[in-house]
Formats: sequence, C-alpha cells, structure tokens
Amino acid sequence: MHSFGYRANALLTLAVTILAFMCGIASFSDNFNTPIPTTEVQVLNINWFQKKPDGDDEVSLTLNISADLQSLFTWNTKQVFVFLAAEYETPKNALNQISLWDGIIPTKEHAKFLIHTTNKYRFVDQGSNLRGKAFNLTLHWHVMPKTGKMSANKLVMTGYRLPETYR
Repeated sequence: MHSFGYRANALLTLAVTILAFMCGIASFSDNFNTPIPTTEVQVLNINWFQKKPDGDDEVSLTLNISADLQSLFTWNTKQVFVFLAAEYETPKNALNQISLWDGIIPTKEHAKFLIHTTNKYRFVDQGSNLRGKAFNLTLHWHVMPKTGKMSANKLVMTGYRLPETYR
C-alpha cells in the first residue's frame, strides 16, 4: 500500500496546513482589538541650548515620559517598540523628525511606565532654525505580533517651544 515516506509526508502536510490556518486566525483576531493608549510628556528643563561651532543648533532636554500602553498587548503581541520624537517645520522641510528616546516593551506588565530622562539621542538641527521654534513631541509605537503583520501608530502632543536665545 503506502510506504512510511508517503504517510509521513501526508501527516506533515496536514500539520503545516493546520498551523498556517491557526496563524491566519490569530492574525485576523487582532483586528478586533481597539487599543486606547495614553501618554503624557513633560519638558522639565532645557539643560542647554547652544550653537555648535559648525553652525548647527543643539538642545538637551530633561523629560518625564509617562505612558500606559497596556491596551496594545493581546495574546498575539510579542513586544512593542516605542520612541519619542520631536517634530517641527523649517523653511527647507515641512517635517523634521528627531528621535529623542526609544525602548522595547517586552510584556504587558512593563507597558505602564514613568521615565525621568534626558534625551537619549542628540537633538540637533542643521542650521540655526531652533531658536523660538514651536515643536511637537510624538510618541510612536510599533506592535510586533507573534504572527501576522506589524502595526504602528502614534500620539501627538503639541504646545512645546524652545527659547529665543541660546543658553
């Protein structure tokens, strides 16, 4: 009748088909999750605001980053990559985006946090465009699932302004 090889092939094919079907259902089930994350960012201090020797502006900020991203986690979520960016306009570019801080949230238990930090990455503008500049702080996140497509979203916080003079 059928040899051992034929039977093993049939069993393996059935197992892979069932696994693919279950992964598809898992990915589809994430569409029913409506996350409602909250965040608040406070600029506690402008540590320095200077013009570098090459003419570029540089800023160092002390920040309080508070967020509750627990609603992003489902049973299909592996981790969430989150980063805080400063966004502003200049005459040359409609959108300048500078990452100030980032992190990986591995579990739902770590998704509610309060961090007191200075900007992890340099806040530098090519030119003298930052004096008196209004900017937004935007918290971006990328949800990395165990199976299915990655999703991304953001929360924009407005009303921040840099000083008119260097410090």
